[in-house]
Amino acid sequence: MLGWVVTFLIIALIAGILGFGGIAGASIEIAKIIFFIAVVLFLVSAVIGLTRGRTRV
Repeated sequence: MLGWVVTFLIIALIAGILGFGGIAGASIEIAKIIFFIAVVLFLVSAVIGLTRGRTRV
């Protein structure tokens, strides 16, 4: 998923250099959204892993 973030950031950088401001802005916004989704999914999986990792003997 973070690969998609890097892809959209590269697209945004290239579009910004070439003067396509609208495409660059849209790519940045998509990259931000995907990044925050990845962070939320990571935190959820970390919390689930911590709660499942505890076993009572």
